[in-house]
Amino acid sequence: MNLVVCGFKSICSDFLQAKREQAKREGTLLTKKQKEDKAAAELRKQALLKSGVQIEGLQASSSGAPATKKVVYGNRKKKGPGGAGTSAQASPVPSSRPLSPEPAPEPTPAPTPAAKVEKLPANDDVKSDWDASSDDEAKAAAGADVKDSWDASSGDEDEKPVQNTNGSTPLKQAFIEPKLAAKAPVKVALTKKEESSSAESEDDSDEDSSDEDSEEDSEEDSSDEELTNAQKMAAQKKAEAAERRAKAHEAALAARSKDDLRSPICCILGHVDTGKTKLLDKIRQTNVQEGEAGGITQQIGATFFPVDAIKTKTTVLNKDGTQEYKIPGLLVIDTPGHESFTNLRSRGSSLCNIAILVVDIMHGLEPQTLESLRLLRDRKTPFIVALNKIDRMYGWEATPDGAFQESLAKQKRSVQREFEDRVEKTIVAFAEQGLNAILYYENKNLGRNVSLVPTSAITGEGVPDMIMLLVNLTQQRMNDRLMYLSELECTVLEVKVIEGLGTTIDVVLSNGILREGDKIVVCGLNGPIVTQVRALLTPQPLRELRIKSVYVHHKEVKAALGVKITAPDLEKAIAGSRLLVVGPDDDEDDLRDEIMSDLTSLLNSIDKSGRGVCVQASTLGSLEALLDFLKSSKIPVSGINIGPVHKKDIMRSATMLEKAKELACILCFDVTVDKDAEKMAEEMGIRLFKADIIYHLFDAFTAYNAEIVEAKRKDAAPSAVWPCRLKIIAAFCKRDPIILGVDILDGTLRVGTPLCVVKVDSTTHKKEIIDLGKISSLEINHKTQDIVKKSQAGGGVAVKIEHAVYQSAKMFGRHFDDKDEVLSHVTRTSIDVLKSSFKDDVTKEEWVLIRNLKPLLNIQ
Repeated sequence: MNLVVCGFKSICSDFLQAKREQAKREGTLLTKKQKEDKAAAELRKQALLKSGVQIEGLQASSSGAPATKKVVYGNRKKKGPGGAGTSAQASPVPSSRPLSPEPAPEPTPAPTPAAKVEKLPANDDVKSDWDASSDDEAKAAAGADVKDSWDASSGDEDEKPVQNTNGSTPLKQAFIEPKLAAKAPVKVALTKKEESSSAESEDDSDEDSSDEDSEEDSEEDSSDEELTNAQKMAAQKKAEAAERRAKAHEAALAARSKDDLRSPICCILGHVDTGKTKLLDKIRQTNVQEGEAGGITQQIGATFFPVDAIKTKTTVLNKDGTQEYKIPGLLVIDTPGHESFTNLRSRGSSLCNIAILVVDIMHGLEPQTLESLRLLRDRKTPFIVALNKIDRMYGWEATPDGAFQESLAKQKRSVQREFEDRVEKTIVAFAEQGLNAILYYENKNLGRNVSLVPTSAITGEGVPDMIMLLVNLTQQRMNDRLMYLSELECTVLEVKVIEGLGTTIDVVLSNGILREGDKIVVCGLNGPIVTQVRALLTPQPLRELRIKSVYVHHKEVKAALGVKITAPDLEKAIAGSRLLVVGPDDDEDDLRDEIMSDLTSLLNSIDKSGRGVCVQASTLGSLEALLDFLKSSKIPVSGINIGPVHKKDIMRSATMLEKAKELACILCFDVTVDKDAEKMAEEMGIRLFKADIIYHLFDAFTAYNAEIVEAKRKDAAPSAVWPCRLKIIAAFCKRDPIILGVDILDGTLRVGTPLCVVKVDSTTHKKEIIDLGKISSLEINHKTQDIVKKSQAGGGVAVKIEHAVYQSAKMFGRHFDDKDEVLSHVTRTSIDVLKSSFKDDVTKEEWVLIRNLKPLLNIQ
């Protein structure tokens, strides 16, 4: 018998484990708190039973009367006397154990139910004893169908049909006693020792609860493990993607060849009206009637000169045919000026390989020229200087499209001398900027000296020299940088809205291949933009103007090239940012982070205290240039944005009105301002500084700042008390007003300074501060002064002191005499005003005097 019980116990424990797992999956597993609530409800029921409350259903169940009716499971509607009988038959083996947890006398087992156990047919949905006990767990104890009136409503809400494991009809759940929920699996010898059986059930329930707790803990641990595993997997994927990219980069670098060069990218920079656009047009020499000369093609934002066109233009300098041409052509950025140069940026360095700095030979270096020089130095970009407008020199005789040296040789001696003088002045100006400049044909060291190429955009003189110098510089000194790289390197030049195409981006492809349908990542104002290339467009050649289509579509384009990209969601794209292509082995999140790193680095330059000016620029490159300049000028920045100025930008700047009025302004660098925003700024008192040149912005802002500071000083002047220590020499008028002749021991005398005398009682040693009044006028040798310093005092100063209406008049000789030192009545407030508004004006000696006066005047 013991062996049977042990066998049943082991089988039942396995079954319970399976049931718990199934309940966990279905979400019906009770937590410890729910079990405690149910146990509390059961205890309340037991308390009612003890107090003598008669529950008809329970009494009928305990009587153990056999019922001939077939068992019906889950019939919720049948509640009454008959329900007790069906409840009694719910278990194959009826239990005579009372529901009270206390030990009770052993009742004699009823023979009929015992006989039923033996006579159960094998084919009638047979349940073994362990299955019966599991059903007991799913149901309440026998007879629990009938509920108390106080518990019936809550019980009905909780009741849910439970599917039997053998496919039988759902069981009706009643009250489940927490301890009975994990009852001993077998109830064969129910008439033996109730105490021992209840103890067993308690032990089992404790074991089950501890098992469930451990299962919950293990579940939490497993979820944590799953989380960490997922994170590890993601990190591993990122690392693998980064490794693949690094390997691809190394492979691309290894595959480079000196024989396979790409076209160098060239920018034209310079001051306004130096002839940048004219020079660019002269280099292009495009004529719509004749078509494009020499295969020169107009691209998006750039003009491509094939090597044949370069050879044609430099024929005058290559008469013997010895010049070697290795580059496939020259890509000149169309938009002249520093804006296009600042946008050609990648990881802080410039994609522009070589630049032409245009200088007007008649005016020398101008403000924007200096700014362009700074940009070129910051990006470490090699450049040549085009000394333009040589035809403006008096008496110059033009040789159209000729070589410069030949043209100069034909000029009169007076013209040659003027040219030499102007070149000398330009060389000196460059020397002031720390650069060695020399005429290109005299330059033997291209690495140390900047080459000056005299040109004329009108006559075309010197243009062949300039192109030849560009070719030689790029071929000889930039082989490494010009070797074609299969890895994509691309920069957004402009973001434009085109009718019929929507928002498009103009990009310069400096390395690699871009294909239609590529998945690209671009830096956006609200985060990275991931989109797909719909079309790659370049303009129609000029000779095909009759064709209606404005653009030529390409399936793929190869560097170096200017191209327009149409793709969805480009409205918030930032000009000047990089463009990356998501490859099959790349991690998209990694590329998103990388593309936003440029903007993130700029956001880090914002002042964390929240005090500073707001900066608005047209592109990422110009914003970077402006922030660098403001940083060097020590102007704090509280907010940045890219694009036109709108109302929201004004609102953001308005927060600075309370913190620091002098910083409540927006520096608008090369951007438009919305009319509504401008009106709002005027109403709120926000200053807008608009300029296309950084220096102009800076000058306007510093002038405004000086105005604000001066206005503040005027407002604070009455509260400011400058420290001074005076010795009385003579008294010209003893009372109302007091006129004294004094000598300045320390500090500065100013009109409006309140004066006082400190008296110490000889017996009590108590200090008394006697206010004399304010200085109304100062005279030295009968000349009125507003400020008198110690060094100016000489033989003494006449001081007129007048008291306020609410003060009593003091008298020389009664309240104070010539033995007393007269001090300026400094207060805590006046010291704070000096610190905030006049900090730069107060000398070190005056700060020392203030520190000495503080204990005398009881200032904390």
